[in-house]
Amino acid sequence: MSHVCDCSGASQGDTAQKEMTPSKKIPVLVDGVVLNGPQTDVKAGEKFVEEVCRLVMEEVVLKATDVNEKVCEWQPPEQLRQLLDLEMRDTGESQDKLLRLCRDVIHFSVKTNHPRFFNQLYAGLDYYSLAARILTEALNPSIYTYEVSPVFLLVEEAVLKKMIECIGWKEGDGIFNPGGSVSNMCAMNLARYRYYPDVKEKGLSGLPRLILFTSAECHYSMKKAASFLGIGTQNVYFVETDGRGKMIPEELERRIGQARQEGAVPFLVCATSGTTVLGAFDPLDEIAEICERHGLWLHVDASWGGSALVSRKHRQLLHGIHRADSVAWNPHKMLMAGIQCSALLVKDKTDLLKKCYSAKATYLFQQDKFYDVSYDTGDKSIQCSRRPDAFKFWMTWKALGTLGLEERVNRALALSRYLVDEIKKREGFKLLMEPEYTNICFWYIPPSLREMEEGPEFWKKLSLVAPAIKEKMMKKGSLMLGYQPHRGKVNFFRQVVISPQVSREDMDFLLDEIDSLGRDM
Repeated sequence: MSHVCDCSGASQGDTAQKEMTPSKKIPVLVDGVVLNGPQTDVKAGEKFVEEVCRLVMEEVVLKATDVNEKVCEWQPPEQLRQLLDLEMRDTGESQDKLLRLCRDVIHFSVKTNHPRFFNQLYAGLDYYSLAARILTEALNPSIYTYEVSPVFLLVEEAVLKKMIECIGWKEGDGIFNPGGSVSNMCAMNLARYRYYPDVKEKGLSGLPRLILFTSAECHYSMKKAASFLGIGTQNVYFVETDGRGKMIPEELERRIGQARQEGAVPFLVCATSGTTVLGAFDPLDEIAEICERHGLWLHVDASWGGSALVSRKHRQLLHGIHRADSVAWNPHKMLMAGIQCSALLVKDKTDLLKKCYSAKATYLFQQDKFYDVSYDTGDKSIQCSRRPDAFKFWMTWKALGTLGLEERVNRALALSRYLVDEIKKREGFKLLMEPEYTNICFWYIPPSLREMEEGPEFWKKLSLVAPAIKEKMMKKGSLMLGYQPHRGKVNFFRQVVISPQVSREDMDFLLDEIDSLGRDM
């Protein structure tokens, strides 16, 4: 009996294998197109992916921490256009040619994972996040419904819950968005909907003149959001900051009173935890008091500074954030989750996000599905197709643990402290102010200006120094460092420490290289 069963099993297996193997059939033509079998050359495609993965490993991952590699291979646009074969033709090109193009793309791209890339508020390579991104790119999911993205929706739920705990809320809601600018805009729209829910269907015509308040040091996305949402940039009241770039609560109170005297209706205050240039943290407790007293929604743009919440040593920078109604937080910055990874977190637990953004598309969000449709969270987003951005942060968090993330933040701030101390010791370097976070803002004063009185001519000449040094460092490829003028101060360097691959030696090199490139100016 068992012998018969064994033979039967083998026979069934053979049959199943035969059924899976495509058999040759008479060609079927529709409109002159042969429909038999796949159109693509699967074997060639698989080989190409394998070769590109090997190239990425050799030229990107394995060289990520090599300080002897260039940060960038600078070429002006006209020259780069000639070096790259950008033309798309009627016929496809060979795999070898495509691989050469991939190699060129790597060669001429800025190596943001290089230990000496300090140009933006993101840097470095997190291996676990990268692995997660490779996985999601291969799976190509879109996380609007549980039926098409079960794993990634549950991952997003788990990550949002943990981030909400970090803020200090007992419960809340949230959604991942394509960047902090979108998270800020969604929060602004959500606040308006909270006070005027009819705006969703009836539009702006019945609304009073609404006013929002934000720091003079806020991210420019606040103005863009006000413009996009029809609030108007003239109705964004910028609140003056102190010498360190923090919003002055008394000025906020005064501006709210001013708006009401003008007959307008205040509805929102956007505080900033970690301003883009100075790295300043607004006094959230005092701002929250004012918001509660006036019945205003408090949003905190913690896109940059939010990651300090995972550090027991530095989370006091955001003291009072638990009193916010909404928070924007970008793990792709300090926590290196990979661009882009941005969450909008909301204290409300009454489905306000869904009420505000839901369009109830019946081809996606059917209510009679065979599973719990509360997991179809995509209707809380302004997007339809949505990337599983939480997954790469989840993978890093799983790999390092909260303690590992905390160590990453603590180390970045410790390295910043070291750099500040070195700047103070070195002739020709001058801090704008003592930093609060990892934004270190300073001037380099070349020998030719060191004996000059700090008058208009001095500042005019000093304003030319940082751009000239930046040009030299980029053409040399030795490092990348940002500079800017800011609120009456002439061009200065802004050094930002993020990556755990950055060492004390890199801090020393930074100052040595600036001095070397600028000494003869």
